[in-house]
Amino acid sequence: MTSTSKRLVVLVSGSGSNLQALIDACRDPEYGAEVVAVGADREGILGLKRAEDAGIPTFVHKVKDFDTRDAWDEALTGTVASFEPDIVVSAGFLKLCGPRFLAAFPGRYINTHNSLLPAFPGMNGPGEALAAGVKLAGATLFICDDGVDTGPILAQCAVPVEFDDTVETLTERIKEAERAQLVESVGRMVREGWTVEDRRVRFG
Repeated sequence: MTSTSKRLVVLVSGSGSNLQALIDACRDPEYGAEVVAVGADREGILGLKRAEDAGIPTFVHKVKDFDTRDAWDEALTGTVASFEPDIVVSAGFLKLCGPRFLAAFPGRYINTHNSLLPAFPGMNGPGEALAAGVKLAGATLFICDDGVDTGPILAQCAVPVEFDDTVETLTERIKEAERAQLVESVGRMVREGWTVEDRRVRFG
């Protein structure tokens, strides 16, 4: 990590393919960022192993280990803040963070979603896209706010829907596009900076 590299904390709940894409990108000093910690809401997942294999510190905060959701949010906020991140990335993190967390990282907590928002928010974007008969699906990278998949949009990429697509095949093609978009957009954020004006995000 160089003295000018920006610090990323990545949150995961599963296999961590988006995390791996960021880890790989950060190996290039010109990329401008370093993953300094990886957090999860469950143990024994591939995402944590990917981080450990790369020598990145990890932590786990399970909701059930706390008396209240607010207590979990407080703990998560404190741990993430201890790594002094410039950007916090939700890379398949399946928990909604609370107001305390959002207030701690305003405009710096980003999430990727497998639809062209505002269409098909929630957990089943590709399935809903197929059911609706749309010709274009895709992925959206956005800044998290207190809604569900409602924050200002950083980037979007379209993925054509094939006539014989299943949820599985469409999901996999979206994931490939999603990974590339995440790496490119985080790179632009750390190298160029970004501002938000009336829900519109400007790089540079």
